[in-house]
Amino acid sequence: MLKSVLAVAGVVWLLSPVHYRSRAAPGDGARSSDPVVSINKARIDQALASMVASGRIVGASALVWQGGKERYFGAAGFADREAKRPMTRDALAQIYSMTKPVTGVALMMLWEEGKFRLDDPLSKYLPEFANMQVLSGRDASGKATYRATSRQITVRDIMRHTAGFSYAKRTTAADSLFVAAAPLDLNNDLKEFGRRLGTVPLLFEPGAEWSCSVAVDVQALLVEHLAGVPFAWYVKSRILDPLHMTETGWTQPAERMPRVAAMYRRGSGGTLTHVPDAEARAMIDGTHRMTMGGAGLAAPIDDYMRFARMLLGGGVLDTVRILKPSTVKLMVGFGFDFAVRKTPPRDSAENRGAVGEFFWDGAASTLFWVDPLNDLAAVFFVQVMPFDGSLHHDFRKAVYGANYPGQDSQ
Repeated sequence: MLKSVLAVAGVVWLLSPVHYRSRAAPGDGARSSDPVVSINKARIDQALASMVASGRIVGASALVWQGGKERYFGAAGFADREAKRPMTRDALAQIYSMTKPVTGVALMMLWEEGKFRLDDPLSKYLPEFANMQVLSGRDASGKATYRATSRQITVRDIMRHTAGFSYAKRTTAADSLFVAAAPLDLNNDLKEFGRRLGTVPLLFEPGAEWSCSVAVDVQALLVEHLAGVPFAWYVKSRILDPLHMTETGWTQPAERMPRVAAMYRRGSGGTLTHVPDAEARAMIDGTHRMTMGGAGLAAPIDDYMRFARMLLGGGVLDTVRILKPSTVKLMVGFGFDFAVRKTPPRDSAENRGAVGEFFWDGAASTLFWVDPLNDLAAVFFVQVMPFDGSLHHDFRKAVYGANYPGQDSQ
């Protein structure tokens, strides 16, 4: 289970400040320029159908919002092949790392309230991270050695994946100690997670490298500390409920379980095998204590699109403001819980998309992105492990067209 939880997906473009085209106030229908991309429903339908027919997936759903309107919804294949349950619009998917942007938004809401500064030492609020050690090499006998970090981890570090925490994806001694400490064990609560993680040496000095890690779960712990309420409660009351994301959560009630899409695992021969539901749903069935910031949410596609539309609207959806536009720009500009496209696609092998788009994906091959240039947001749901980035390539090609140049927004 731990291996599945920690799967980190996809190739991430270099993070860089991006430029937004000027936008009218959300909801007034005005746009500064016409979108470049025109959505072709038949092309996307064909792409989803081809994924199913080729055996790459069992089922998929996709939703595209552009110019203030829904431009596409489509589904293909099965939510549960063995039960012959078709993929429908109300199917719930486990989104794994697509939980991360939700956590980042929650933390930045507290930043807007003045609860912390980005360059504050993390230990100012979470003292268990005050005396971190960092992997420094090996001694003459080949045993790993550690030393004190040259500076403290900052809040900015945990938001841009430069803290140095492990995600058990390397083969270093620090990764082995991370696995032994098991901070993300589902029986832990966030406080126990933090206590265990604080004993694990870092992979590198804070600020020295970018590495996707358990840092977003540390963000969840920080939210809980600063807000003084459980993390899941804060997210529900401040983000999910105001955005009417009524069926999104870390725990799904029994009555919704029949709508949860089955998980499939691809074997060495390419065959997709149904992961037993009891195993696949351990993160959402209510038997766990852990509420991760980096994974764990399940949602229907319309709920997650409401989150994406809020980001597209500069922090506002309909009449609900979650963040200030300037805060969304700050998050994107510094890559806080988003990856950002810095350059246009160079060739046909690279994913289609526009400079300035920001996005994230999930271990079960889910994807969302926000494209300010084309006033577009897209959500793509499948439930396939290990992560398959080729699905994203083909879906993006269907949305943008094979020859979309991805021009800059300036």
